[in-house]
Amino acid sequence: MRILQTIAGFGAKCGGTSTCTYNLLAAMHRDESGMTDVDLLTVDALNGSDTLMGCGEEWVKAESNDCRTPYSISRNMLRRLKSSDYDVYHTNGLWMHINHATCAVARSKGRPYVITPHGMLYPEALRRSYWKKWPLIQLFFKKDILRADCLHATCAREMEEVRRFGYKGPVAVIANPTEMPEYIDPIAKGREAAFLGCNRPKSLGFLGRLHPIKQVENLLYGFTLLDEGVKDAKLEIMGKGDDRYEQFLRNEAARLGIEDRVLFRGFVSGEEKYRRIANLACLFMPSDMENFGMIVTEALSVGTPVMASLGTPWQELNELKCGWWVDSSPESIAAVMEQALTMPLDELAAMGERGRRLVMEKYSDTQVASSMAELYRWLGGEVPRPEFVSMD
Repeated sequence: MRILQTIAGFGAKCGGTSTCTYNLLAAMHRDESGMTDVDLLTVDALNGSDTLMGCGEEWVKAESNDCRTPYSISRNMLRRLKSSDYDVYHTNGLWMHINHATCAVARSKGRPYVITPHGMLYPEALRRSYWKKWPLIQLFFKKDILRADCLHATCAREMEEVRRFGYKGPVAVIANPTEMPEYIDPIAKGREAAFLGCNRPKSLGFLGRLHPIKQVENLLYGFTLLDEGVKDAKLEIMGKGDDRYEQFLRNEAARLGIEDRVLFRGFVSGEEKYRRIANLACLFMPSDMENFGMIVTEALSVGTPVMASLGTPWQELNELKCGWWVDSSPESIAAVMEQALTMPLDELAAMGERGRRLVMEKYSDTQVASSMAELYRWLGGEVPRPEFVSMD
């Protein structure tokens, strides 16, 4: 089977949507069964300071960037799309021209198509700039969504929101993939060795796009509530994004008198990212709403427990005792910080080991790629409906 995925932006700084798309397709291309042949259509990096995800793989079909208007209309991508011949079409995201064009072209060719909304149908996401989205929904996207052969949700809650939007067709619940490069095991084992040597991590951290919706300021406010016994702890903020929001965080750290203990690390990726995460007592995801949160599984993969807010689909952190799924108030965050910094090292290590096991068994890129390949084969009529595809 030949599959075409599409995405509006595929830059390394575009965020989680680009990362999880790359991890999925890279894992599918490592599969030697040859059951699926997947390409990705996109445009060159949207700005000069960014580069495309990956290492120039030939399955990334990047057209020169001719995007126009906030809708990112690209004649180059449309021309390539119309001349293409694939068995299944699959678009990532909503609201951009390539997303609608993928659906429309698939319908014109009589081929099945899949949409992965990446959290964009959550009520919280729809409310943001709704005045821009409403006409797009009425003109294009309501039809595109309701006529899709399958929608891909990354968790059960997203499937509920897809149904609430009005979609009644098949929904495949397949988690976002977690990349498992060769350096993951040595990094995780280095963390374990530090614990055996009674070296306690004294840093807490955040990693992600800096934007007001992430509520990183709650980490600052919680950090100021820590007891005197852990006042030597550091708070590491990793990521870039909204420059004004980053300056707000810096100003707040100064106002609170903790600027010397709050470290802004900037954009980190690859092995450096995992090493920094492994040096944390806990990684925090305080935003009120996250569709999946790639950073959760990335942290768990190196044995670092995670605190995620109740607005995320991460109740497994509580159920499997590999982190904390709590509200994101400064008081709750401070309580988790205290626990992570003071609990016995063997308990912290056990939390990390349970988290690693969860990722290996459920969220590794190999597992997710296998499920996606099965979904494509089902859409192509080659296999029975998989258990992860819901019809109601």
